[in-house]
Amino acid sequence: MSNQIPEDVISEIRQSTDIVDVIGEYVQLKKQGRNYFGLCPFHGEKTPSFSVTQEKQIFRCFGCGKGGNVVTFLMEIEDFSFQEAIRYLAERNGIELPETALNTENSLSEENQDILSAYEWLTKLYHHLLRYTKDGKEGYQYFNERGITDDIIDKFQLGYAPNVNDFTTEFLKKKGYQAQTLVKAGFLSLHDDGHVTDRFRGRVVFPIRNHLGKTVGFGGRTIHDQEPKYLNSSESDLFQKGKMLYNFDLAKKHIRKLNEVVLFEGYMDTISAYQAGVKNGVATLGTSLTEMQAKLLKRYVDTVIICYDADKPGIEATYKAAVLLRQVGCQVKVANLKDGMDPDSYINTYGPDAFQHEVIKASHTFMSFYMRYFKRDYNLSLEGDRINYIEKILQQLATIESPIEREYYMKVLHDEYHVSMETLKEELEAYRQKLGTKKDKRNRERNTNKKTATYASKKLLPAFHNAERMLIAYLLQDSSIVDKVQEEIGASFNIDEHKIIVTHLYAFYEEGNPPDVSLFIEWLTDTHIKQVVAEIAMTSLQEDINDKELNDYIRLIKTQNSDMVHLESLKEEQRIAEQQNDPIRAAQIAMKIIDIHKQLSKSN
Repeated sequence: MSNQIPEDVISEIRQSTDIVDVIGEYVQLKKQGRNYFGLCPFHGEKTPSFSVTQEKQIFRCFGCGKGGNVVTFLMEIEDFSFQEAIRYLAERNGIELPETALNTENSLSEENQDILSAYEWLTKLYHHLLRYTKDGKEGYQYFNERGITDDIIDKFQLGYAPNVNDFTTEFLKKKGYQAQTLVKAGFLSLHDDGHVTDRFRGRVVFPIRNHLGKTVGFGGRTIHDQEPKYLNSSESDLFQKGKMLYNFDLAKKHIRKLNEVVLFEGYMDTISAYQAGVKNGVATLGTSLTEMQAKLLKRYVDTVIICYDADKPGIEATYKAAVLLRQVGCQVKVANLKDGMDPDSYINTYGPDAFQHEVIKASHTFMSFYMRYFKRDYNLSLEGDRINYIEKILQQLATIESPIEREYYMKVLHDEYHVSMETLKEELEAYRQKLGTKKDKRNRERNTNKKTATYASKKLLPAFHNAERMLIAYLLQDSSIVDKVQEEIGASFNIDEHKIIVTHLYAFYEEGNPPDVSLFIEWLTDTHIKQVVAEIAMTSLQEDINDKELNDYIRLIKTQNSDMVHLESLKEEQRIAEQQNDPIRAAQIAMKIIDIHKQLSKSN
């Protein structure tokens, strides 16, 4: 552990951080008993096996085995160094770090660090020009006419790039940036004749921030007659459109609070909605929703409300996004937007209250949207089309798990097309049986492949192994029993991992540290050992261990240890007897070895 950040500062940062709050910004956590559970962010899973304990400030995934404390989590998920994780937590909690800690190692390449700092400079410059100078008046007027207030302009750091070819170039060169880096990062456009021009000149600028709030790209919209109308930064290590969502950094806390997210198509829709009080909104970056973006949303929330334009292209995009979101396990709703309108124009026409209550809160279920969407493909005045349409709807209804929802929409079909409920139910049940057969087959295939190995690895542990784990779990939460355990057993545990853990734990307590699992994990250096400690610390225990239980654990461990020592001694004697060509003696020793193995087997 580096000493560039003083221990007392690290301790202050740790004490001011709640692991549930931090991990909750990456994973949708639900409380069950004393712990929180969610889908593991480190491997794909459909059933939550990722557990966070607030009491001990640690996490553990029982699927992939990863575990640790809040610093470990950030190092793993963000690829942070220890110093970067501490700096991030300090900034998050408003704790000032000493100067010596501000320029420590960084996991980003030097070029990417330069690009990030250039984005930071330009974000401030373009925003300042928009708000306070004549050069930015055109941009300011554009947002003003769109109904965007100064507070929201500041919140989203909206800006304007002057319509001058070399304005950005000259500004960044004076800051020490190389033209080659600026072209690669997408700040400048390189032309065939070798000269460069500002990529976003003459456009209003929307800074695109990552989930940590750092600007990693720009979206530029023309306010003249330039083509294209919208222009994004070029793809890079830092900016990948298919993996990011606009406004995710500001929306995260509102998404968690409401347990739903509103998905928009564009920057202005998201900003107008935020100003109208819908602060849990995000947008794709000029492209269709990707599977990666859908999975990102699922990690945070169950319900997604799609609020795309209510024109033909918007409805088509809504259907594609809805299907993709349902495939990754999200519950989908579709905003009740008037035909032909987009969210921004609706807000400007009808106002924030109407948008909240008549569009977002009045969202349609996916099934309701689906029925309206496919009606367009059929001429329902024709008997054959009506039958085909009803069958199409029943096939989709068969995928709905809620019996109430299924019956509700069967009633809609019954009322509208005069088909008996008995016939509809019979047909629906046939479709559900087909789906069930397919699911069963997929489950059998999955069980045959991956899960066999998983279950095999979870076989029952020997009694002495469990005793060692339980004893370590108690040692982690109660330092008062350390002296007795150290005197009786020392580091002579039977499992190598356990020997390493208790050796470190004795030293940890000798330095005067309190029984704090999160602190102990940070104190360790080996990643695997950290994960084992996190797993053991998740063991459910009584508040205190009684003397009988403690002595039983010690006895089991010592007995196993003694038997193993005796076994090794006999094996050595057997080897010597064989070398001395004494087969009778070797056979007698072999019988003793077999007896000890039988005894060990019984005790285990």
